[in-house]
Formats: sequence, C-alpha cells, structure tokens
Amino acid sequence: MILDLKEIKTIEVQHYLQHVVAPRPICFASTIDAAGNVNLSPFSFFNLFSTNPPIVIFSPARRVRDNTTKHTLHNVQEVPEVVINMVTYDMVQQTSLASCEYAKDVNEFYKAGFTPVPASLVKPPMVKESKVNLECKVIEIKHLGTEGGAGNLIICEVLRMHIDDSLLDANKKMDQRKLNLVARLGGDWYCKVDESNLFIVPKPNTQLGIGIDSLPLNIRNSKVLTGNDLGMLANVTELPIINPAYDDEHLKNIIQYYSLSAEEMERELHIHAQKLLNEHKVNEAWQVLLSSGE
Repeated sequence: MILDLKEIKTIEVQHYLQHVVAPRPICFASTIDAAGNVNLSPFSFFNLFSTNPPIVIFSPARRVRDNTTKHTLHNVQEVPEVVINMVTYDMVQQTSLASCEYAKDVNEFYKAGFTPVPASLVKPPMVKESKVNLECKVIEIKHLGTEGGAGNLIICEVLRMHIDDSLLDANKKMDQRKLNLVARLGGDWYCKVDESNLFIVPKPNTQLGIGIDSLPLNIRNSKVLTGNDLGMLANVTELPIINPAYDDEHLKNIIQYYSLSAEEMERELHIHAQKLLNEHKVNEAWQVLLSSGE
C-alpha cells in the first residue's frame, strides 16, 4: 500500500502515522493559567531535542474532529512554565483518565487521583506519584497550522530535574532497568519498558565499524545470518584474524562431523555463530565464522 497523505483525510493520516511513528514517550504536563487554575494532561508528541541547552518539545495539537485547542496550550501562553512528569507503568491508567476533556476550572490532579507538590522554580505543581519531574520554562511556542490536527510546538528549557532515588545505581546514575516507563503507540495501544524487553546495542561512537560491505562474501551472503547478525559482525573496527588459542568444543564437533560437505559445514558454523551473537559474544562468533574460510 502506498499512501499520499495529501489525498486522504486527516483522521486517516493520524491513524497511520501514530501507529508507525512509535513508541512515543509521554509528556504528562502540569500547567497553570493567570488566574491560578491548574491543568494536568498527557501528550505523546514529545521528545528531547538538545542537552546544551537542555530542550524538550511537546505538542498539544489542535483536535482533528472540531479544530479546538487544549487548555495546556492556553495556559503556557498565559504563564510560560510547565512541569513535565514522566509516566511509569504504575500510573498509566490514572494518566489516561487525566486526558479526559474536563472543563477549564476542573483540576485533573484531583479527578485522576494524583497528589500535587509545589515545584521549586516554576508555578505549576509537580505530580508526586511521578518518579521524575522536569521543571521547565517555555522559551517559544511555534504554531504549525490552523486546521484540525495541526501541532503547536511548546519548546521548553529544562531548569531542574527531580529524580526518585530508587532509580539510581550506586554511582548516582540512572539505572534504565528500574524506570518502568510507558509509551504511546497507535489507537488505544501502549507499551511498557521494563527489564524483560530491554536490550543493549553497543554504540560505535568515534570508532568506525568495518561495515557490512567489508565482510567476507561467504558471511555477507549467508543464508542463516540475519541483517542484525551482520550488523553486529560489521561493527568491529578491523577484520578479525583466527586465534589459534580459541577453544570451542562445539566448533570442533562441527568441523569433525561435516568435514565431507563444505556447504553443510558452513551452514552449521553460521548457526553456531548466530547463537553466539544472540548472547552478544561477537569475538567468539567471529572465530567460528573464520573457521569456514572465504
């Protein structure tokens, strides 16, 4: 299917984009108007865009169905401050409840059962139940259009972070495994980030990987190894060489049992290497693959 987004209805554009541009972190924004009315509302058009200065942006878009705008947008236009409260799994249902379109004078803190806590630098209160709160000043509001579905970028500078000590390791750094964030997908779908679905991908940083185009042909054209497997192998900084001291009993068995068929031996070696890659044993996988020759 090919979609020309200018040829379909806005509600259809929203459907497809929100399903594929995901998961999206949730900005649970507490704001206040000039009269002191507090608002609390979640937005999934949200992310980090700079660390120096520390800038986050969220977007309370105009409603598609009737082109109305949200109290959060009105509030930051009157009082350009916001607290962004990060949403974890243990508060996601209450957060969803706060997204109801209550009247302007209704405080979603109380409707959704959250506890307001005074912030230290800005006027809007923080959500006590949130394990991370970002006190921000609004430095710019950029309107992206006037029709339903148009975003309004709230560009915020983070002034102060409040982090629950339970999220820190012994060195006072964030332990990603302890922060059970949730994120938005399309429709009514959400996802939970916890230790069961976390994985590590080593960053290349300043050291250049050799690239998939530099892999030996028998590896690059493998019928077993996947694109992810090749990506891991190609992230080494130089093509490895055989280490005579490498000891692998399973490798010895493959060479012994499949010595009469080069094709079968290569397949078994690639299967064994793939298992090692699944265990993040890249160096060991290379030793296995080098045993098959070019």
